[in-house]
Amino acid sequence: MAKGFNDQVYDVVARIPSGRVASFGQIANMIGRPRMARFVGYASNNKNSWHLPWHRVVFKDGSLCSGFATEQYRSLRAEGVQFTDDKRVIMEMYQWDPERDGVPLDIRDFPLVF
Repeated sequence: MAKGFNDQVYDVVARIPSGRVASFGQIANMIGRPRMARFVGYASNNKNSWHLPWHRVVFKDGSLCSGFATEQYRSLRAEGVQFTDDKRVIMEMYQWDPERDGVPLDIRDFPLVF
């Protein structure tokens, strides 16, 4: 049985390694749904997904999620992630690249469900 959108998102978020971040749009692209970054954010609000490393998911410019920013900042700093003076993740250094970071994704893992 094919996985639904949220389950596909959760599979990707679960694979983000410590010390790396992914943007909402990046995750949407990884599951073949490039225009659905906002829905990746909605998926993060599911109470059944709180065990996932959502602190590693940021906006494309490296900014943190409001309402969660202080905890997210602390958690990422504890993993060695560095920030700009205005508390944005330095994306060129810390954005997750599955191929480079040894956690390759195969799009066949995420059959699309409409």
